[in-house]
Formats: sequence, C-alpha cells, structure tokens
Amino acid sequence: MAKSSPLRWAKTIFFLISMTASLLLVCAPPLLVAILDFVLPSALLSAASNPPLSLYFVFSQLRNFDFSITLVDVPLVSIARSFLILCVYSVWDGKGPYLGIAMASNLISFAYVLFKTVAFYGVASMEITGSREGRLIEALFLSSLALAMAHIVVAYRTNCRERRKLLVYRIRHRSSTGTELQG
Repeated sequence: MAKSSPLRWAKTIFFLISMTASLLLVCAPPLLVAILDFVLPSALLSAASNPPLSLYFVFSQLRNFDFSITLVDVPLVSIARSFLILCVYSVWDGKGPYLGIAMASNLISFAYVLFKTVAFYGVASMEITGSREGRLIEALFLSSLALAMAHIVVAYRTNCRERRKLLVYRIRHRSSTGTELQG
C-alpha cells in the first residue's frame, strides 16, 4: 500500500469543499439558506446566553416562557421556517406552491420576530444595548430577519428558474412537433 502525500490530501479536501460549495450555491440555494438558518441564530443565542445553550436550557426557557424576555423562540422560529420551506422545496422541487408557501411562512416569521424585537427592547434595560450580549442579541434579531428575506429571494429566483425551464421545454416541444408559436 502506497502512502498518501499531504499534497494529495490537500487536493482531495479542496475538491470536496469546492464541489459542496458548487452544490449549495448553484444547484440548491434553498438548502444553503436553510443550513444558515438552522445554524446562525442558534449559534448567536448560544454566544449571548449566560449558561451555554443546552437542551435543559431550552426546555427551562420554554417552560418559563415570557414573550418580552425569553429569546429561545427566535432560533426555534427560524428552524421551523427553514424546515417547512425545505420540505415544500423537496416535495414540489421549486414548482407549484413553493413560492407562495415560502412567502407566507417568511412573512409570518418576519412579523413575529419584528414584534419580538419591539417587545424585547421595550422591556430590556438600556445597559444591555451597549454590552457584548446586547450586540449578540441585536445580531440574533437581524440575522433572523435577514435570513427570512433571503428565503424569499431564493424562492423567487428558484421559481423564475423553473418558469424559464418550462418555457424552454415548451419552445422545444412545439418546434419538434412543427406547431407555430403564438405570442
């Protein structure tokens, strides 16, 4: 058995990373946004929370839930939104009701996070806004809102791509059957 050189390992790792990036950026942008939506709000909440984010912490926060104080629901809303959009995308492959369901779920979650932000900063004391935790909480809210908008943009672009494919298929089908295109 021949030994593998470090250069060969580096080339293999580079190839795997570039193929994964190509898959996520070109072929499946909804999957990329969903992965970001799963990871980013949870990581920001974990960094902002005093005890590290754990299952016990999440359940205790949900048990003592107060809309204007508890922040654990923001990542849960993001995860639920991404899961719903990913399920709809995988069932209809970007066609049919994908854009409508993505728009509706994102607008609902956008409104929820917006109301949550207003309620949180209406109750939160002013000393939290300048601290590290305050900046992380602001980033949590902003990332959730930005990822909701990213889901809408990706759903719209996916829908447009599917319509272009359908139009090209119609043109090819009509040209092969010999029927005239009517504008």
